[in-house]
Amino acid sequence: MDNSKININIPRMGQRIIKTTVAVLICLFVCYALGYRGAQMPSEACITAIICMQPLVRDTRQYAISRVIGTMIGSVWGLLLLLLFDAFPLISKYSLLIYFLMAVGTMLSIYTAVAVGKSDTSGLAAIVFLCIVITFPEIDQPLVQAAQRIVYVFLGTAAAIAVNMFRLPRKKNNGLVFFVRVRDLVADRSAVFDPSVQFRLNRLIRDGARICLVSEHAPAFFSRQFGLVDLETPMIVMDGAAIFSTKENCYLWSAALDEARLNEVRSALDDLGYSYFIYTIRANRIGVYHSGEYSEPETVLLKRLKSSTYRDYLEGAPPYISNVIYVKIVAKDEDIAAVSAAVHKALPEKPYRILVRSQGYANGLSGLYIYSSDAVPGHARSMLMDMLRKDGEELDFREPINKEGYRSESDALRLIAGIEKEYEPIDMTKLFRRS
Repeated sequence: MDNSKININIPRMGQRIIKTTVAVLICLFVCYALGYRGAQMPSEACITAIICMQPLVRDTRQYAISRVIGTMIGSVWGLLLLLLFDAFPLISKYSLLIYFLMAVGTMLSIYTAVAVGKSDTSGLAAIVFLCIVITFPEIDQPLVQAAQRIVYVFLGTAAAIAVNMFRLPRKKNNGLVFFVRVRDLVADRSAVFDPSVQFRLNRLIRDGARICLVSEHAPAFFSRQFGLVDLETPMIVMDGAAIFSTKENCYLWSAALDEARLNEVRSALDDLGYSYFIYTIRANRIGVYHSGEYSEPETVLLKRLKSSTYRDYLEGAPPYISNVIYVKIVAKDEDIAAVSAAVHKALPEKPYRILVRSQGYANGLSGLYIYSSDAVPGHARSMLMDMLRKDGEELDFREPINKEGYRSESDALRLIAGIEKEYEPIDMTKLFRRS
């Protein structure tokens, strides 16, 4: 007997499901009030409401205009086709010709929506067109019924727009700062944010939410990943070793290795016979020095990264380098464990933070990073919270994390949805407050 537990993942009922249900209910109630029952109940209104419904209103006015235009395009082509049938009754005797013209009308509805710059409503235009003409010639007074169906379609459009525009009263938690790991929002350092993730992040930021992205990597990768995200709050970068403002394009704080610790690290690595890179902050750019003869893994890595315009690769290593963020050894995956063991044995543990990370942009290579012990995300978070507090403002923080990490766009959107709920929860006191 298998005693293993069966995990059943029941998805959360999202806003789109609830909104669509309410919009359909409104359409059915209106049609019921107009005297429709059973088989006479027009379905066009409900179908249009379902098609029109969106999870979010990007721009309510523009959204409403676009949906109305899509509905008008389908309606106009539907009426034109019915007028053609009315002017040439002989067409009704040839079913294949009727269906051919309906297919042509569908194409014209979609093309017109694209031609007027409303491609997002092309599907709606085609559906509206088909709702009007599909039952010809099995209907009496086709023009009258077409006009009725246009009214039903507009009812569905209006219901969807009205429900989407309606918002429950909410309150903003402006005293919260959300620390979000980049690896929970995007697949890897080379990938860009999904458009829907960018949109919802920007919506939150423009609405006043303080979102601090936390990255393992240097700002060199930000221009690709965050080019369309309007970051207002500085980022925590390089595993917590620095705070970087994309808005001001500068470093605000760093946990650098001081001269004594840097010399201790260099002496230990030189004694072990390892070559290494030294990463520094120079005039708000990353400057990279190299010490020793280039190994094969280092040559491979350098070839991949030297083309970046966001770093300065400098030959040699002067006796003293200021503002050193970390020292990095590059080795093959199969050798990194031995390198890590040797470095841990050669260096005292307390003053340093040593970690190993795969080099995703170079298959088969890993990097060993030696940071100051202060270079941790928690310390950087405390420093940033102090920077953000103004005039004694009380601030708290949240760290929403995808337990499974990023697997698909839906994981990132689920995390952002959690931030939206916590930043702007429903205010029940306003909902039931008497005027």
